[in-house]
Amino acid sequence: MSVRRRPRRVAMLSVHTSPLHQPGTGDAGGMNVYVVELARRLAAAGVEVEIFTRATSAALPPVVDLAPGVLVRHVEAGPYNGSAKEDLPAYLCAFTHGLTRTWTDRHPGYYDLLHSHYWLSGQVGRTAAERWGVPLVHTMHTMAKVKNASLAMGDRPEPAARVTGETQIVAAADRLIANTGTEAAELVRHYDADAERVTVVHPGVNLDCFRPDDAGVEAGRAAARVRLGLPADALIPLFAGRIQPLKAPDVLLLAVARLLQERPRLRERLVVPVVGGPSGSGLTEPEGLQKLAARLGISDVVLFHPPVGQSRLADWYRAASVLVMPSYSESFGLVALEAQACGTPVIAADAGGLPVAVRNEVSGLLVPGHDPADYARALGSFADDPALSTRMGEAAARHARSFGWDTAAAATVDVYAAAIRTHEHEGCGSR
Repeated sequence: MSVRRRPRRVAMLSVHTSPLHQPGTGDAGGMNVYVVELARRLAAAGVEVEIFTRATSAALPPVVDLAPGVLVRHVEAGPYNGSAKEDLPAYLCAFTHGLTRTWTDRHPGYYDLLHSHYWLSGQVGRTAAERWGVPLVHTMHTMAKVKNASLAMGDRPEPAARVTGETQIVAAADRLIANTGTEAAELVRHYDADAERVTVVHPGVNLDCFRPDDAGVEAGRAAARVRLGLPADALIPLFAGRIQPLKAPDVLLLAVARLLQERPRLRERLVVPVVGGPSGSGLTEPEGLQKLAARLGISDVVLFHPPVGQSRLADWYRAASVLVMPSYSESFGLVALEAQACGTPVIAADAGGLPVAVRNEVSGLLVPGHDPADYARALGSFADDPALSTRMGEAAARHARSFGWDTAAAATVDVYAAAIRTHEHEGCGSR
């Protein structure tokens, strides 16, 4: 049997969160952006993509055209509403059944491979790939053992069932895609992955949407502030993303409170937007961040705003003096890359993939640990030198331009081809 070096059609699994959902709400975040952008660029390169995700409403059509060459298929598995991500393992058998029903309408070889995203999808993927006789490519996005090693205070550890599931996926996958070299090493160290089956593919950024203003970084910042109704001369440290302990927005608020204690006059020109919605364990106290701002006495400078679409989010990035991302764990940090692409520097935790996304002291500042005093000092640098936002922002935009989705998609196609070769050589995926 001849080996097809390049796939024609890929089944992509995103079980727990739909690519149609608004990032920043519920469980929708960087992975949603990743799946959508990768699928679009794969299709543009001639690889058709069908994304299977769980139906969360009876009103959803079975199939949605997301883009030319990209379909989203809704699979009924479990109740439509009210299911937390933690409940979904109980519905994986139903999802697998719904997925395999689709397969019965297809001729053998219709899908060249399965690409699963996150461990829930991987559990479905390893069963479906075996039944279909196609290779499995998996992207973890986050890993239980890594998250549990760096939990935020009050956050819940990932369950043992997830650790077991991830271990099974690593053993079953023909190829694993890691966002960074650090993640690749973690797969080998924590899950005994075969290093030869792990490939690093940096995620990209939509450089058509996330880019500096045509007039330049400084002029674009001023224009974006006018559009958003923000003060022209303010120091604006922005938090954008899901509000949950893992993302550590509380560290930003604690840092702001400390900064104002040290520099009370700064209050007159400080605005701290928090753009996003509660998610994960943050749902247990959805107003927790607002209450913290009140306890710290900084409610007057903190501006809470619900999640927004990409074009509006790009304006928030452009308007900010700096994006602050104190996450305890990030497989990469797409938000940091999006902000930099818009010409905005980043203060980020020196954790996970953020040291790849952010060039320390060039496109932003990396902070070891999560001590609010350290973040306050970093913010103080931007307060002392207002021109720092522009200087670092221009460098940030140059840095981000090297992370295009076309490059990521081309590298992913190479991984697919390698998975097909491995699968054909070993015979129906047997390991």
